Amino acid sequence: MTTGVRKSSEAKLGPERVDGRRARGRSSHKRIVEAMMELIVGGDLSPSAARVAEEAGIGLRTVFRHFDDMDSLYAEITATITERVMPIVVAPYPDQAWQANIRELVRRRIRVFETTLPFRLAANIKRYQSPFLMGQYSKVVMLERELILRLLPGEVLTDRINVEALCTTLSFQTWRTLRHDQGLSAEEAGTVTLHMVDALIATIGKRP
Repeated sequence: MTTGVRKSSEAKLGPERVDGRRARGRSSHKRIVEAMMELIVGGDLSPSAARVAEEAGIGLRTVFRHFDDMDSLYAEITATITERVMPIVVAPYPDQAWQANIRELVRRRIRVFETTLPFRLAANIKRYQSPFLMGQYSKVVMLERELILRLLPGEVLTDRINVEALCTTLSFQTWRTLRHDQGLSAEEAGTVTLHMVDALIATIGKRP
């Protein structure tokens, strides 16, 4: 019924007015997403719908017309951030020793973690009340772990303790601790991460 009413209404409006209304809708949608992202990057990790509406310069009702709930808004932001970082994540590795590829992975993680840091901090605040964000959290943690394991040869994978230490070192949780809790700069956090990884590489696969 709703679809039929909408089509009938649009037919009465005429194609030019319908296209104009759709264009305004797309513009509002984009402004809402951009406003939410700007607020998070600016340090407001848990902005309200009212704050998003204010930042976007639109009415609160318009925000809820585009997103039934805040999970819908977070889903849109997740898609935007994923599109931004996936080319870094899935880029092929050179044909070189696994140790060199792990170091390359560190450099990639630094870029990805820095890009996603404010958004993942914001998501951590909400994920225990959001099935969508909790599901995303689990998927990302599993993917980040799998990307490490793929680079390790079979004889290294048998060294479970050092492999787990490597996964922990290269986790977002460790990066968050260095950047957010310990207050290190991105450059300092990257240096610390590489130091820890090099120490593990020197011993991995050599445990009795």
